[in-house]
Amino acid sequence: MQGSIEKIDNLVKNNKVVLFMKGSAKFPLCGFSGRAVKILSLCGVTDFVTFNVLEDEGVRQQIKEYSNWPTIPQLYINGEFVGGSDIMAEMYESGELQQLLP
Repeated sequence: MQGSIEKIDNLVKNNKVVLFMKGSAKFPLCGFSGRAVKILSLCGVTDFVTFNVLEDEGVRQQIKEYSNWPTIPQLYINGEFVGGSDIMAEMYESGELQQLLP
């Protein structure tokens, strides 16, 4: 499991925008992940990294501890945890998310 934390840490710290999700940006495998991708798209973000947690059980479990957040998807911007799809939607509505994005 230790390797999973390192993998998460590297992804979060070495990319401006990272979305841990179920599926991929082109093929989200749950409604919440699809909603998160759509929100990023509405913000004009096309260059972001996604990680399919269904392909790595270690990351799927460890990401919840890493962020202290129980659900997936999880968005990170500039190394900071932002939240899941509900928080992303609220932040998008208020304009706060657009200000965080590169």
